[in-house]
Amino acid sequence: MHVIGAAGLASSVPAVALHTGWMDSKGFAPAPPSEDTVTPRGYATSFNNFYEFGTDKNDPAELGSRLTTEPWKVEVAGLVGKPGTYDIEDLLTGVDLEERIYRLRCVEAWSMVIPWIGFPLKTLLERFNPLGSAKYVAFTTLYRPEEMPGQRSYFSSIKYPYVEGLRLDEAYHPLAIMAVGMYGQVLPNQNGAPLRLVVPWKYGFKSIKSIVRIELTETRPRTTWNLTASNEYGFFANVNPTVHHPRWSQGSERRLPSSLFNGNRKVSTRMYNGYDEVAGLYAGMNLRLNY
Repeated sequence: MHVIGAAGLASSVPAVALHTGWMDSKGFAPAPPSEDTVTPRGYATSFNNFYEFGTDKNDPAELGSRLTTEPWKVEVAGLVGKPGTYDIEDLLTGVDLEERIYRLRCVEAWSMVIPWIGFPLKTLLERFNPLGSAKYVAFTTLYRPEEMPGQRSYFSSIKYPYVEGLRLDEAYHPLAIMAVGMYGQVLPNQNGAPLRLVVPWKYGFKSIKSIVRIELTETRPRTTWNLTASNEYGFFANVNPTVHHPRWSQGSERRLPSSLFNGNRKVSTRMYNGYDEVAGLYAGMNLRLNY
């Protein structure tokens, strides 16, 4: 048994780490062809924002190997019928993985196209029997400063651990997934191993990495960048080319990799990052106030 305080999700099979061959043994349904050119894997795994390892884009790739991801447990708390602390292997028991090729739009006005491997967030949340009073989902990243040097930096403006959240209807949308892999392999540490959120219609900072806690709440949870600079980063953080960052335009983006030699590959930013099927979630809302 690899779960504390809950029943019905634990596997009787001893836990097996999400090693490099795990994805091959588990298998996944491949994504249909994409209209977008997929970013080369080497670029997507070496140009990252993961401040827990440092603020330079190459810090996560250079320092991420320090992170220990075995064993990995996730605490499920709050307004659920099955709270507990679960081994990641038990969370993934019986889950069918699928590939999703999504555009990733950073709030810094650059973007990539990444083939994630995961499963709907709704599938995971429903296993814990959310109570009727649950309205939001809060997520927490691992706090382990001895392995994540950015967390012990005296110059960091961020208060750790990193926290994020979604409305429950957003979390239940079919596009929202929990990812365990990318490019046909398990997630590298620098990309949020072993478990991260991917919400493609929102700016990248909403897709929290290396998750160790999921809590369902009745009230809106605090989120790290909104706490750090609420005038720059809203709770919803939907990609919106008409609502600009105070220090730069959100009307266009650099599709990476780009350089002076290929014209910087600038493309126009689309509302909801082009995922128009989520528009109904925000019907009647003032998206300038709820940015």
